[in-house]
Amino acid sequence: MAHDKPVVFTTNALHADGAALLEPHAELVVGPDTSDDTLRRLTRSADAVIVRAKLPDDVFEGAERVKGVVRHGVGLDFIPVVAATAHGIPVANLPGSNTQTVAEYVFAALFQLRRPLARIDARLRADGWGPARALADGTQEIAGSTLGIVGLGAIGRRVAAIAQAGFGMRVLGTSRSGAAPEGVAVADLESVFAQSDAVVIACPLTPETKGLVDARLLARMKPHAVLINPARGPIVDTTALITALKAGWIAGAATDVYDSHPVPPDSPLFDLPNLLMTPHVAGITATSMRAMSVGAAGEVLRILRGEDPQNLVNPDYRKPAA
Repeated sequence: MAHDKPVVFTTNALHADGAALLEPHAELVVGPDTSDDTLRRLTRSADAVIVRAKLPDDVFEGAERVKGVVRHGVGLDFIPVVAATAHGIPVANLPGSNTQTVAEYVFAALFQLRRPLARIDARLRADGWGPARALADGTQEIAGSTLGIVGLGAIGRRVAAIAQAGFGMRVLGTSRSGAAPEGVAVADLESVFAQSDAVVIACPLTPETKGLVDARLLARMKPHAVLINPARGPIVDTTALITALKAGWIAGAATDVYDSHPVPPDSPLFDLPNLLMTPHVAGITATSMRAMSVGAAGEVLRILRGEDPQNLVNPDYRKPAA
């Protein structure tokens, strides 16, 4: 079927401002669902793809029309980048587009674990003043405590800055390069888990980080410590986390990400009262959604004009594999 305009397939709806940038120049197709079959079918009929859901590994087979793929966000594990490169398809992401959003989520989760005002509110409404007030006796301040950060990229560095300047926390971090912001002590993984009162996962999912946080590391944590994972589910061994929470190795955890999305309704995670669960929303606010949609639209328009995107992640795409 012929089209007067190039077709841009977005796996999920865009913010209205991002869509408005594209609509004069392209036909915008929003996926009705994110099943593998739907993603394959709509990718193969598109000139550019905006990605908010994980694409199947073979999505570019037969996708001769695709001139470029843009991640609506940062994490590239949603896109088979090696396959895109082999097919001569440029891939872009939007570094920094949700850094503040995720950093704020980290502290929202930390406060919920340390000083759970929603629980106190619920007790006040249900049981009255005295029982609600008694819950405050077990809460803790975060000032002066130690925060461990696994991964000192943009998000890890922003979390560190807020922790230090806002709350006077001591910050430890792991860094592949050995570089760290001023005031952040670089430590090995075992030391970060053993010394921290709260540990934040802020590294990307790679073959090296899959299952990185295992039973051995969780067992090294202090009994009052908490774990926060806004990164990717498979970085943390789910079975080990369940054991740690049930056995009291750690006091609590917050996770925004899981081995599979959505979480199966019969998951044992739902039975853990000391686990705060959110449905992959750490990077989502109205503010960040607008920034990511507008940024993704801009990159797609560059690609459709035959230009490289500003944040090209696979420059070797020009030399597709034989």
